[in-house]
Amino acid sequence: MSTLNISNKMLGLLSIIILGSISGLKAQTKPVDTTRIYLDKLLASKEPADKLLLVANLQKLGAADQEKDVDLAINYYYRLKNVKASDSLVQVELQKFPKGSRARAQEASKIYDEKTAQGKENAYKIWIKKFPVSGSGEELIVYDYVVSAIASEYAKEKNAAKAIEYINKLQVDFWKGNGFGGVAEAFYKTGDLKNAAVYYKKAMESAKTYYDGKLPDENSSKFAASGYPGLTMTYAGILFEQKKYNEALIYADLAAKNPKTASPRSNFQYAKILMALNRSKEAYTKLEEAVKSGKANDEMSSAFKTLYIKVKGSDAGFDAYAAEIRKGILANLQQKLNKEIINKPAVDFTLTDIEGKKVTLSSLKGKVVILDFWATWCGPCKASFPAMQMAVNKYKEDPNVKFLFIHTWEKTATPTRDASDYIKSQKYSFEVLMDTKDPDSKVNKVVTDYKVSGIPSKFVIDPAGNIRFNLMGFDGSNEAAVDEISMMIDMIKKG
Repeated sequence: MSTLNISNKMLGLLSIIILGSISGLKAQTKPVDTTRIYLDKLLASKEPADKLLLVANLQKLGAADQEKDVDLAINYYYRLKNVKASDSLVQVELQKFPKGSRARAQEASKIYDEKTAQGKENAYKIWIKKFPVSGSGEELIVYDYVVSAIASEYAKEKNAAKAIEYINKLQVDFWKGNGFGGVAEAFYKTGDLKNAAVYYKKAMESAKTYYDGKLPDENSSKFAASGYPGLTMTYAGILFEQKKYNEALIYADLAAKNPKTASPRSNFQYAKILMALNRSKEAYTKLEEAVKSGKANDEMSSAFKTLYIKVKGSDAGFDAYAAEIRKGILANLQQKLNKEIINKPAVDFTLTDIEGKKVTLSSLKGKVVILDFWATWCGPCKASFPAMQMAVNKYKEDPNVKFLFIHTWEKTATPTRDASDYIKSQKYSFEVLMDTKDPDSKVNKVVTDYKVSGIPSKFVIDPAGNIRFNLMGFDGSNEAAVDEISMMIDMIKKG
């Protein structure tokens, strides 16, 4: 389960995303929100009269005596990309409702800003006096964010008793799995496997309640359930590290059989447990599946060779077998790419690189261009870079192939320096362009124009300026990633 690391800058937006999406999926059990339906209709309309009506309605909501109405106006101003109006109305709301939900969330930011667990706890005690627990159900989630942050900080500082005290304050059932998972991760990073196991198990069991479908079909239930498959794999890994191999195998089996988690990674974890139990033949079969998928990393490939020798008695025939597997992988990759190829115009752009030089996409017509959207905070992006460097090296003498690494979705005030420092520290020979936020709209324009939903995200553009391939994420080996990029480039070159 991916845990929510809530910062003060994310708090308000995250609350809107989670609670907004929850209410959206409850339409079958709650009265229809006619105001939103009406505003959505006006928002979608291209008629000038409807645009004027929308503005008039938002002005009326912004002046209302109910905070939820002002919030609604802020939300729609944001959707209209009228950042000035949205920001201005936020200040009005804070003054008009000093004890309201936005003021409570803003004051909570002081807790997240504290650098130590004790500092967070002290700030929490002040905050909770000013904003005593109120509301019910999902409205209480803001309190869960706070106590979860304090618990995780105490866990990082190896104060298990205080971490447990605070994590046990969680109130919202559907979010408990996420909260337990967050503190479990903090325990794990400090080497506290005992408490990590306890709270990963709690997280898993909480998510399973929703995963089994015993609770209402609401977005909150779906959110809670979504973590269960991954938690089975995580918990299996913790048990493996504790040398509880038989118990670990139970959860590894669940992960390996679940279509949401079945992967080379889950097969490898299963195989490692089987190896620890001296069940080499079964481990070999599991790992063979991972290798044949074409997404086995170097560690998996090395373990597979070790198992091959153990099962077969020697390494005789291994190289020929590995070559045959690779041949099959490439054939499958070709079939996959034949189905995935697209043809749509690439949006033109002009961006500045980290040296201050401007680069325009349309000036590169006649070349195959690979765009790679990334950020310094993005772990999978950085994990993919050794493979991307291999690809860059492979085509460095080809004047008709161009790689552009577009840094976007920055989280600091110095993104250009951050990107430059990282690339230079790793000695990558990448051409890095900066897709920074527009000062007025606060939007990273190029990543938005390309409708990117997650990074790393790559686009392969043909010489005529059309997108032919788009792939997101990174897993598997460096060799497999280079094979995929290379095959895309070759297919485009051949027309």
